[in-house]
Amino acid sequence: MNKITLALAGLGFAAAAIPATANAAPWQNINQRQANLYQRIDQGVRSGTLDRREAAQVKTQFRGLLNLESRYRRGGLTNWERSDLNRRYDMLSQRVRFEKHDRRGHRR
Repeated sequence: MNKITLALAGLGFAAAAIPATANAAPWQNINQRQANLYQRIDQGVRSGTLDRREAAQVKTQFRGLLNLESRYRRGGLTNWERSDLNRRYDMLSQRVRFEKHDRRGHRR
């Protein structure tokens, strides 16, 4: 009876974990995230969906993240620092997405 109860409990935990991993985006290292984000900014400038002011602001934030990463890496990148960088890149990515789709007089 105990073995059956444990098996059922284990299946319940496994079933609960599957949807969480299915929704998670594939992991990218920080360098790949940087390259993708910079490419999105550059594409927005070329297509006109980011105006000069918006592009300057997000590029300034991008350079700030590069400097922060450089400071973090001097002592070795801890898990907390890696999480902090990922969170900050997520926020900058959301800002780029917003600025590219805000429809404030950009060429389309």
